[in-house]
Amino acid sequence: MSAQEDTLPAIETRQLVKEYAGGIRAVDGIDLRVRQNSIVALLGPNGAGKTTTLSVLTTLLPPTAGTALVAGFDVVQQPQEVRRRIGVTFQEIVLDPDLTGRETLDFHGRLYQMSAADRAAKIDELLRLVELEEAADRRTKTYSGGMKRRLELARGLMTSPDVLFLDEPTQGLDPQNRANIWEYIRNLQEQTSTTLLLTTHYMEEAAVLADEVAIIDHGKVVTYGTPQELVDQMGADGIHIHGHGAAAPFLDRLQEAPFVENILQDGDFIQLGVDAGNKRLVELVTMANEAGFAIDDISVSRPSLGDVFLKYTGRQLRDK
Repeated sequence: MSAQEDTLPAIETRQLVKEYAGGIRAVDGIDLRVRQNSIVALLGPNGAGKTTTLSVLTTLLPPTAGTALVAGFDVVQQPQEVRRRIGVTFQEIVLDPDLTGRETLDFHGRLYQMSAADRAAKIDELLRLVELEEAADRRTKTYSGGMKRRLELARGLMTSPDVLFLDEPTQGLDPQNRANIWEYIRNLQEQTSTTLLLTTHYMEEAAVLADEVAIIDHGKVVTYGTPQELVDQMGADGIHIHGHGAAAPFLDRLQEAPFVENILQDGDFIQLGVDAGNKRLVELVTMANEAGFAIDDISVSRPSLGDVFLKYTGRQLRDK
């Protein structure tokens, strides 16, 4: 590969739009540039446009406007070239329960016209990688949820893709299995030099896995950067308040307070950025009482990716 080829992005979109009937824009002018051999997380609330963006990039949906290049090929003009260079795993587990793990991978290889020798070698390699060697000849209906996810990751890598798309890769898994899948995903990227683009509802998943994060809301990328860069931009200490009562007078008082740098409200939840969190707790409680707002819970923390998400979307990302 030439130096010029090496600098080409694995994924690039320019003013990408996907509009449905009735003028509903699920994707509204997304500009995205994903460098090779990286993991990028698309983070956003339900309906933000994450899955639609993936569907366009994997040629499942045509864009309404704009351009999208994957591995250097246009998803509209060269869809077959794109499909030859990508792997995909979907939100829902899609496995034939009566096939064994080995047969699942073998059938996938046949679909891509891999030779028998290449299929056998690749299957052995991937089964080792996702630690399914002992279960390889069992039917997938006997697999646990975590084992099925690992088999789907292996299937996505069967054709040695340049780019692997993962749509909610740990949805429905318990915390232990989720953490195990995170480890496998990171190992896959490191050992195969594959670019990974994943969508997730889990804030921690993005923070742990992603080299860079794109937060999407209303079909637009509202901010993009490494998790640490995004957190550092928050600057102030965070104070999280849950309460009930007269929120409006309390918010008015907060807006006038010189030590409050930013305010975000989501229902009965108020997030503040302040100059020195621990020093301001008593003062804030006093202000709330005087305004008629009863605080049920108050805590101080350094900024997190969750705070960044709330800042740009005005909503908390809840695990649903």
